[in-house]
Amino acid sequence: MRNDIAIVLGSGLGSLADQLTVKREVAFADAGLPTSKVAGHAGRFLLGNFFGQSLWVMQGRVHLYEGHSAPDVAAGIRWLAEQGVKRLILTNAAGSLSAGFPPGEWMMLSDHLNLTGTSPLEGGANFVDMSEVYSSSWRQQFRDAAKKLMMPLHEGVYAGLRGPQYETPAEIRMLQTLGADAVGMSTVLEALQAKALGMEVLGFSCLTNWGAGLSDDGLDHADVLQTGKNAADAMMQLLKTALAS
Repeated sequence: MRNDIAIVLGSGLGSLADQLTVKREVAFADAGLPTSKVAGHAGRFLLGNFFGQSLWVMQGRVHLYEGHSAPDVAAGIRWLAEQGVKRLILTNAAGSLSAGFPPGEWMMLSDHLNLTGTSPLEGGANFVDMSEVYSSSWRQQFRDAAKKLMMPLHEGVYAGLRGPQYETPAEIRMLQTLGADAVGMSTVLEALQAKALGMEVLGFSCLTNWGAGLSDDGLDHADVLQTGKNAADAMMQLLKTALAS
């Protein structure tokens, strides 16, 4: 059975791995990869069966804000490529910047802004075409699946920042001016690495909160994790439907 699809799970989305009939497990450390110390990031690869589809799940990721380099952040993507992965689904927890994209719902990435100030491709003349980072044909497949499920699925631009602090209200206004619909601290470097390796890429943001200044509520990582867990079932159904089509 082909194992050419992988899903990277973001903060609070680890419960998706519970739906996998696991055939193989590899800890990041055993694969020679750095391990995250952030809650919600288990740090392992799982190969298994997901509702009839054989795929890899990357549960957890490392981040720039932990002190890792851009190549380290993308090391898991290179490892998956070595296992034969050709199609990559990236998920993350993100703050919503768009009034029509409420927390608790999902946004499919149409594009991104790399505002991390770095790239895993540094060190050479790696001039990779980024005209279409996120596969338009694969996005249509998931768009159709969401419509079939009557599931709200927004589409927009994800801004990837370095972190670890959340953004200020002024920074949120700046990101809105730049055209961002959601903001987070991951995904963009992984997408760059995947494109450089010739993978077909898809991205999803679980909208866990409003950006700073867009509501009266403060921002807390525990709330991010809980909202991600609550929204995981909708993503599980979307994956099940789209990957079966």
